Amino acid sequence: MSQGRADQPVEELTSKLDTTVPHSARVWNYWLGGKDNFAPDRAVGDQVRAVFPEIVEAAQYSRAFLRRAVTYLAGEAGVRQFLDVGTGLPTADNTHQVAQGITPQARIVYVDNDPMVLTHARVLLTSSAEGATRYVDADLRDPEKIVQGASATLDFTEPIALMMLGVMGHVREPAEARAIVDALVSTLPSGSFLAMSDGTATSERVIESHRQYNESGAVPYHLREVADFTAFFDGLDLVEPGVVPLGRWRPESEPTAVVDGYCGVARKP
Repeated sequence: MSQGRADQPVEELTSKLDTTVPHSARVWNYWLGGKDNFAPDRAVGDQVRAVFPEIVEAAQYSRAFLRRAVTYLAGEAGVRQFLDVGTGLPTADNTHQVAQGITPQARIVYVDNDPMVLTHARVLLTSSAEGATRYVDADLRDPEKIVQGASATLDFTEPIALMMLGVMGHVREPAEARAIVDALVSTLPSGSFLAMSDGTATSERVIESHRQYNESGAVPYHLREVADFTAFFDGLDLVEPGVVPLGRWRPESEPTAVVDGYCGVARKP
């Protein structure tokens, strides 16, 4: 993969788009009420929602977790650098908007390798004058490429918040997923943080909805057992309230539902 290709011609990027099959980022965008999706994405989104109506709340809770986690990290924890892996399509309250709203000098690197996401990179590549926002074209499964690209913007001798929200389900095997996260965390200095969220196999309805989604032609997304998700934080110091269902990590108000997804934030000693 190449690095920093947000300036790649839009025509070159859009030529790689396949709008005839659903895509997880676009389906997620649909559930969040966005407009960057196509008929196949909406069809699968409606199919999943028919089996598991709470998926829309799960998407909303996941976005709210991003906002609350970044608010904590940029505020109380004093983090000034963010590495957002698998960021997906831009919506409201992107990592750089939340972080730089608190500390304008924050530096953010987004990582993705999807053509449609890259066509929106120019939207993400806006920054406060004091800070920086960059984009790295790299695959989730290539931590070395991610770190190499991010190091042009981030100082890996200073604390970094690694954001991996709703992305690790693209890696089926728990051992491989754990190795990817461990490899990225190992490059971060003491005082850095890992913030994660993901869908979990905690109800028959969510399991069935993902089975149907995975048969739709989209890139499969694999739910994890809660224990496997929690294991991502081994060796790190969990921030209160620990690993909890989406919607229950420092909520502004009591969540209206418990959804099939977990999240957490932890500090590297």
